[in-house]
Amino acid sequence: MRRSPVRQSLGFQVGLLATMQALLLIVNVSFVAINGLVGFTLADNKLLATLPVTGYVLGAALWAIPAAALMARLGRRRGYTLGALVMAVGAALAGLAVYSASLWLLCLATFVCGGFNAFGISYRFAAADVADAYRPTFRAKAISLVLAGGIAGGVLGPTLAGWSRGWLSTQYLGTYLALGVMALLSLLLAQLLHLPKPTEQAAAGQLRPLRELLQPAVLRIAIICCAVSYGVMNLLMVATPLAMTLHHHSFAQAGLVLEWHVIGMYAPGFVTGALIARFGALRVILAGVLLNLACIAVALSGTGMEHFLVALVLLGVGWNFMYIGGTTLITYQYSGPEKNRVQGFTDACVFTTMVTSSASSGALLVANGWQLLNWVALPFVLAAFLAVLWLAYRFGWRHEQPVVSIPAAAAPEVVAGD
Repeated sequence: MRRSPVRQSLGFQVGLLATMQALLLIVNVSFVAINGLVGFTLADNKLLATLPVTGYVLGAALWAIPAAALMARLGRRRGYTLGALVMAVGAALAGLAVYSASLWLLCLATFVCGGFNAFGISYRFAAADVADAYRPTFRAKAISLVLAGGIAGGVLGPTLAGWSRGWLSTQYLGTYLALGVMALLSLLLAQLLHLPKPTEQAAAGQLRPLRELLQPAVLRIAIICCAVSYGVMNLLMVATPLAMTLHHHSFAQAGLVLEWHVIGMYAPGFVTGALIARFGALRVILAGVLLNLACIAVALSGTGMEHFLVALVLLGVGWNFMYIGGTTLITYQYSGPEKNRVQGFTDACVFTTMVTSSASSGALLVANGWQLLNWVALPFVLAAFLAVLWLAYRFGWRHEQPVVSIPAAAAPEVVAGD
C-alpha cells in the first residue's frame, strides 16, 4: 500500500513526535503530582513516601541503555511500541497496588513504568533523525519543537490527575488507569512514524567501544551540560512544593509556580532551535547556565511567592537552553551506526543525576532548608559554566558540523523503513 505523502512529510513526523512528547509529559507530571501523595497514604513509615517517585526515575535510569540498544537493532518505532506496552502494564500494576494498598507493589509498578520514560526521552533524537532525512539544516529546530510538545503535558498532567483521582471508589485508581490509556494512545501514534532504518553495523553490533566514542571533549561537555541541567532542575523542582508549604504558601500557589515552571521548560522550544541556528549551540547553553545562576540568586534573595515564581521560571528556561543546546551538540558528534549507544549513555547519565537529586532533595530541604538546597546546586552550575567557557576558549564557539543535504525525492524512501 502506498503511504500518504502527508504522513511522510517533515512537518507531520515532527508534529507526531511532539504529540508523543506531550503524552509522555502528561504521564511524568501526573506521576510527580500523585505518587508522593499515594506513597504517603500507603507507607507506615512516612519517610518512605517518596519511594514510588524514586522508583519511576530509577526504572528509567536502568532502562535507558538497553532501550537505546534495542532501538539500534529494531528501530525506534518498535522501541516506542514496546515502551508504551510496558507503561500500560505498569499502570495496571499501579492500579492493583492502590486497590490492594501495597506500597511495595506500587514501587515495582512505577519502576516498570520507568521504561516508558527511558524510550520516550529519545523523542528528541528521533526528531534529529527525521530532520537529517528531509532537511538536515532543520535539526536544531526539530529537536526544540518536539520538546515544546511538553507544554501540553505540563498543563494537562495536573488537570488529568485532579480530574481522575476520584473516578472510582479507590482514590487514584482512576488516575493510574487513565495513564494507561495515555500509553495506549502513544502506542497507536508510534505506528505512524516513518524513521530511518537501523544500519547493518548497528544491527550486527559492530561498534567502537564506548570509551572511544566519548573521547571528544565537545561530546563529554555536552553530556555534562544535559545531566547538570536535569539534575539541578530536578533537585529544586521536587523540593518546591514542600518548601513553599514550609514557608506558609498555599497548595494552589505551589501548583501555580509548578505550572509556570513547566511552561518555562517547554515554551521556549518554539524559538530555541532558531537561536541555536543563529548563535550556535554553545552560546545557547551558556545562556542557560546564566539563567540557572540567576534562578539561584533569586531563590537565595527571599522566600516570598514572587521569589519562588521567578526562580522556577528562570530554572525552566535555563533547563531548556542547556538541554536542547547540549542535545544538538551531541547529535553532531557521532556517526550513524553509533548514535544509539551515545544517546543511551547520555540518557543514563541524565536519569542517574535525576535519581540522585530526587532522592536527596526532600531530605536536604527538611534538614537544612530551601537556601542551603540552592547553595548545593550552585557548584554544579558553576562547573558547567567553566566547562563551556573552556570549550569556547579551546575550540571556538561553533561546533555544529556541515551537513550534506539529501534530495527531497530521496527522503520518503529513507524514512519509510521504520
